Amino acid sequence: MKPLQDLFVIDLSRILSGPICTMLLADMGAEVIKVEPPPSGDDSRQWGPPFIGGISSYFLSVNRNKKSLGLNLKTDEGRRILWKLIERADVLIENFRPGVLDKLGFGYNAAGKVNPRLVYCSISGFGHTGPYRDRPGYDVIAQGESGIMDLTGYPDGPPAKLGASLADVVAGLYSLNGILLALLARHKTGRGQHVDVSLLDGMVSTLTYQALIYLSTGRSPQRLGTRHPSIVPYECFKARDGFVNIAVTNQKQWQNFCRVLGFAELATDSRFETMKARLTHYGELRPVIDRVISKMTRAEAIARMSEVGIPAGPINTVGEILEDPQIHAREMVLELTHPEYGPFKTLGIPIKLSDTPGVVDQAPPLFGEHNREVLSRLGYSDDEIRKLAEAGVIS
Repeated sequence: MKPLQDLFVIDLSRILSGPICTMLLADMGAEVIKVEPPPSGDDSRQWGPPFIGGISSYFLSVNRNKKSLGLNLKTDEGRRILWKLIERADVLIENFRPGVLDKLGFGYNAAGKVNPRLVYCSISGFGHTGPYRDRPGYDVIAQGESGIMDLTGYPDGPPAKLGASLADVVAGLYSLNGILLALLARHKTGRGQHVDVSLLDGMVSTLTYQALIYLSTGRSPQRLGTRHPSIVPYECFKARDGFVNIAVTNQKQWQNFCRVLGFAELATDSRFETMKARLTHYGELRPVIDRVISKMTRAEAIARMSEVGIPAGPINTVGEILEDPQIHAREMVLELTHPEYGPFKTLGIPIKLSDTPGVVDQAPPLFGEHNREVLSRLGYSDDEIRKLAEAGVIS
């Protein structure tokens, strides 16, 4: 048994934030019908390079375990089909700008009247309330407006975007949480509800202690590169063959750090004896550490730290981590095979359940691949399905 077995989900989302959420639902057993507009479906199907067998690797990364229905919602019959799906659905998820689906007649209020048990999840740049609700929003916009980009990079350089689309990913994860919470509440009340998630809210929530620095002092924290504002040393160092992160978070670790690197006298130096002192005299301490670490390889530096229980690890390339034995032992790289474009590798499921684990067993669908299957279940005959295709209602 999968934990979300028998859950029926309509996925009206596209690009990244919504598809991440629905992929995780599908991994855990939900049946996800990805409703895509003609003529070519989700925009991300065209995004590349690279392409795998003619299919965008971007699209492949977040759409496994789903079924695709190519449906033209600009037609009366297309809208009737969507209403039939909504009547049966447990969850609907969309990431249009607020108001777009209301204009089409499929907003939360309308859908909730047709199916009071429906959990309706909306992801948008700024949420469905507030002065910014109507603004379009993408990952990079949320990263910038949230303050995250101002904190990312080095003090003498410009703000930097995170290398991954964190605002989209966080919004997808919060949407998953919101949907599961709403389903839990529905079990008690018998009613669905609206889950409203914004990219900006999600990114602001990641500020955590950085937000409290401002809220408690009135001063915005500054870019520090890889440094931590409250802990020293807790950052990246250059070794002979690359970079390593080292995290020294308490006095015992500091004393062991000094000992294994051969400058035990620093442990009792008044400039560095406490965390507060190390923060104050960071400019004097960092060059001393750099001189020692720069003579070691990454493996040597990490081994020295491991001897005394100090957390340390390499700065991996994407290729290095995806070939790492730990990642493979955790089944975080898997292989799928599609009957038309062949085998490809993808990421695994990060949530490991002991009794009801999720499964990655279906490649992302071709556009409209499941039209016949979905419509047959709604009562359409083969002849009716053929006529819908000829009329441009389905693709």
